[in-house]
Amino acid sequence: MHVFILKRLIQAIPVLFLVTIIVFSMMFILPGCPARTMLGEEATPEEVASLRRAMGLDRPVVIQYVEWVGNILQGDFGRSLQDGRLVFPTLISRLPATIELLIASLVVSFSIGIPIGIISSLRRNKPSDIFARVFALLGISMPNFWVGLMLILIFSYHLQWLPATGRGTVANLILPAIALGTASAGLITRLMRSTMLEVIGLDYIRTARAKGLRQSIIVYKHALKNALLPVLTVVGLQMGYGLGGSVITETVFAYPGIGRFAYQRLMQRDFPMIMGNLLLFAVLFIVINIIIDISYGFLDPRIRYD
Repeated sequence: MHVFILKRLIQAIPVLFLVTIIVFSMMFILPGCPARTMLGEEATPEEVASLRRAMGLDRPVVIQYVEWVGNILQGDFGRSLQDGRLVFPTLISRLPATIELLIASLVVSFSIGIPIGIISSLRRNKPSDIFARVFALLGISMPNFWVGLMLILIFSYHLQWLPATGRGTVANLILPAIALGTASAGLITRLMRSTMLEVIGLDYIRTARAKGLRQSIIVYKHALKNALLPVLTVVGLQMGYGLGGSVITETVFAYPGIGRFAYQRLMQRDFPMIMGNLLLFAVLFIVINIIIDISYGFLDPRIRYD
């Protein structure tokens, strides 16, 4: 197990190296100049040029990149161009809110997708199966920002059951978690249905039925574990999707996570904060996928980490 984790961490190094190149390139792709952002639009060209020299922005790109990576390895992600706050502590302070939202959206996805997928596979081509397929198609097709706006309109504005913005209570988390988890729930429903249909047609399931075992035991004790493996793979990808989707969802619900914060700083052209945010997203995605790889062995004992 320890060797496997070490191998996966080593494999992540070139990925992170490529990510740093892409993230650093954003400073040159995004419109605007960091020096002018700090000084404001009223600054003269001479003042901007002087600050660029002081910030080292007039040096070759390779030297700037090497210095930036060296600072990151020492834990220095730079300071905000807007308020001078340190990038890393600022992002870390907002990270728990986003992790909380991702976990809640995953609970929503599993709670909806797995039961509906199982029922759909056991009642193939019946009305419940048709409903499940329509639900899955709608869940995948509807943008999460539109779902979020509809949830606010119905449950916050008309019914006034749940708050539309903020964080602090479970009630604040319900609507954004549903908005973010709907697409994943649709995908998990489709995948759960297809994998369950494949598993329940295998020989060992037919043998279990021939022995007279109850349907519930066959489904939940014998078929479900094998059917969950492909679903678990998709969950890792969906967590990455959730990190990207959190930017829109948190903005719609004014939720104080790093997704909404990234959007705000992007509008302000706060380059150090944007770069730190993208790098943090990449690291989280890699960590999530390593955890997913490790969890395979708990669902299928035949898997060994050699």
